[in-house]
Amino acid sequence: MNTSAFDYEASFGTPKQLPQKTLPEAAFAGRSNVGKSTLINCLLGRKNLARVSGVPGKTITVNFYSDKKIRLVDLPGYGYAKRSEAEYKRFAALMEGYFAANRADLVVQLLDMRHAPSKDDITMLDFLRAKNVPFAAVLTKSDKLNKTQFAARLAQMEHDLSPYAPRGIIPFSSIRKQGLDPLRELIERYFF
Repeated sequence: MNTSAFDYEASFGTPKQLPQKTLPEAAFAGRSNVGKSTLINCLLGRKNLARVSGVPGKTITVNFYSDKKIRLVDLPGYGYAKRSEAEYKRFAALMEGYFAANRADLVVQLLDMRHAPSKDDITMLDFLRAKNVPFAAVLTKSDKLNKTQFAARLAQMEHDLSPYAPRGIIPFSSIRKQGLDPLRELIERYFF
């Protein structure tokens, strides 16, 4: 995977705007503020390719990045409480439109390693299982845990996620650059 070949392609805010799928797609999903854009930037070795914000819920479009062989798709974060009802409906329609088109060949599902999967995370995991969408779990913010906490949380997450049969469980830290090689290898196995 030649990470330097990736560029931003486009962003879309409604299902009707989504273009036809012409390349395999790896979609990055997770709660607001779990670090999807940060992970994409780290994965591609860029600082500002995917827009990162300190304000939860800032990604409200489907954002595409491509190397002309595959697309990485930054999906809007779910579970952010400060959205209007109209925003929730638009967000739900956008996510449903993306997944209804069977676009995602692999979902990179981000979960905060410090906590048990939230109700919204479980809803997403149930959806992926019901639709038989292959996914890998990336456990973000692993650097916030000491060694004992890390081992305990990893064992618990492996237990919690086992019914969903993830293709991999990868602890990730943007600060320590932990988990990047295993994630790149997983993506390469799927797409190259």
